[in-house]
Amino acid sequence: LVDWEDPGSWDQAAAIAAVVADMKSGKPMDRLVCGDVGFGKTEVALRAAFAAVMDGKQVAVLAPTTLLAEQHFNTFSDRFAHVANEWPVKIVELSRFRSAREQTAALQQLAEGKVDIAIGTHRLLQKDVRFARLGLVVIDEEHRFGVRQKEALKALRASVDVLTLTATPIPRTLGLSLEGLREFSVIATAPQKRLAIKTFVVPHSDGIVREAVLREFKRGGQVYFLHNEVDTIGTVCERLAKLLPEARIVVGHGQLPERELERVMKEFTQQRHNLLLCTTIIETGIDNPHANTILINRADKFGLAQLHQLRGRVG
Repeated sequence: LVDWEDPGSWDQAAAIAAVVADMKSGKPMDRLVCGDVGFGKTEVALRAAFAAVMDGKQVAVLAPTTLLAEQHFNTFSDRFAHVANEWPVKIVELSRFRSAREQTAALQQLAEGKVDIAIGTHRLLQKDVRFARLGLVVIDEEHRFGVRQKEALKALRASVDVLTLTATPIPRTLGLSLEGLREFSVIATAPQKRLAIKTFVVPHSDGIVREAVLREFKRGGQVYFLHNEVDTIGTVCERLAKLLPEARIVVGHGQLPERELERVMKEFTQQRHNLLLCTTIIETGIDNPHANTILINRADKFGLAQLHQLRGRVG
């Protein structure tokens, strides 16, 4: 349903309508949906996945990180649970958060056609992954995947529909869209309650760090502190603990064991901690409404696309 008083929903509704029309057209869809972080691209993917499943097809959702794959799995599971009685949909996740036994069972069900939606990381691209009737491939944050990886997915089936979601399209993708070689939808307007993100570029100062963090704590919020070196993240944690005795600090990065990383992110989402000291593992798709301040240490070491994605974690 469209809220016609919300301009943001016009773009989203148009994107959903265009995707469904492409899927009905009889030729393989190749559409790019471009929208800023938090503007509702996942909703477009949910509607497309539902349409594909109702047509008897399987859906593959490809995410660049385990955390984003886990978040998509939870989002899809919650949304499809509401219609489970009328339209039961079987969803599995393939990532390092799942045990070998769980992955083996999921792969067998996928090959037998008993799974409707498979959500995963690069694991979905490995040779042992076989689909019975793949109909739709959703690629989230496509700038994190190489051309070879995306072509490998497309080669699975000559008739597969491809839906690409991104906030920061790579030049090749944008070029193909602007030249008319692939379809292009833009979600340009923010949802009603999403605020503009204020960005400050300042020299490092303990005083500024303490002021920014305490200001967020006073309104009951949480803070991301991004330090992108695993070797020295322990030292930074000690410095922050001395500077901010009020903070309940937890550390998360990609070299943690799977279960430990999963526990850290769940506890942070549940607000057991109020400061997450992390690497760029939070760059794509992590959505926590309580975290509204992010401090990026050595921002000069990042690219513009990375900084744009990281800013989108708050607001």
